[in-house]
Amino acid sequence: MKTIKWIVDKHVNEQKDYPHISQAAEFLNNNEVVAFPTETVYGLGANARSTEAVAKIFEAKGRPSDNPLIVHIGDRAQLPALVKQINEKAEKLIEAFWPGPLTIIFEKQDGVFSDKVTAGLDTVGIRLPDHPVAMALIKEADLPIAAPSANRSGRPSPTTAKHVLDDLEGKIAGIVDGGATGVGVESTVIDCTAETPVILRPGGVSKEEIESIIGPVEIDAVLLSGEGAPKSPGMKYTHYAPDAPLYLMEGSPEKIQTLVDDKQKEGLKVGVLATEESKGIYSANVVIPCGSRKDLPTVAQSLYDVLRAFNEADLDMIVSEVFPRDGIGTAIMNRLEKAAGHRWL
Repeated sequence: MKTIKWIVDKHVNEQKDYPHISQAAEFLNNNEVVAFPTETVYGLGANARSTEAVAKIFEAKGRPSDNPLIVHIGDRAQLPALVKQINEKAEKLIEAFWPGPLTIIFEKQDGVFSDKVTAGLDTVGIRLPDHPVAMALIKEADLPIAAPSANRSGRPSPTTAKHVLDDLEGKIAGIVDGGATGVGVESTVIDCTAETPVILRPGGVSKEEIESIIGPVEIDAVLLSGEGAPKSPGMKYTHYAPDAPLYLMEGSPEKIQTLVDDKQKEGLKVGVLATEESKGIYSANVVIPCGSRKDLPTVAQSLYDVLRAFNEADLDMIVSEVFPRDGIGTAIMNRLEKAAGHRWL
């Protein structure tokens, strides 16, 4: 299969005629899969109503079929036709964070989505992305679009079109190249069907930000344990992993360097995921900074790119610094723990 690439820019919504968007939307209406940028990561989109189309997502990604998909809409007005109820707390979250990196779990309307989208659940996760290219494409297609991250399952999520093509060229019909994404980690997923809303996946909107709008929320037990049926992407399986095994290590850069020295004496080639503040301290085979510890959103923006960058080196292991679990730090640590398979040193 040849993967068609359409290059667009952030001013797409200001133009009345944008043929690349129209062509990509036509592919979606013909039940093909098309990758496109959002403000979080690149998504791999398909018609959420079509089992034929959604099956192509799972085939391209090599994704487990019990892992539900998030549905993206281009306008809030689409929502009532897709879900049974929008309760008060969900309404408040929509007002505060849509468009944006927040996925809300609702009870689904019967007969709307392919069962492959919801993995047989009675609920569906929906979000309105805050990216002009994504919104233009979804509006033009006039469909609810199921869109997990546009990478091979288990690989770091893509934040550029190159990342998508590295994983999926020849496996998908097309990609809309809208440049690098912004937030860098996927959307937060929150289940609003329970009396007390439950965060199923930390992401671009923090627990603290959510609680400032609707009061206390819980963290799902499956997210913490990895056991049970996932209600959201990113809850159960190992994700985001570079080729070499990744380990997390608490402590000072000097403590981490001592470990690196020991491993190198054993003949291992070691990489270190550092920060801008600590990168000069390390002596390893490869040292890659991942944003600033003083500005954690920069870590989130760089994380997947850095995890992929380690694959350019022939390493035996990678050691990563860890980060405080506050604000977006919760999402950063969630992704790092999954990338490491919960391996700590």
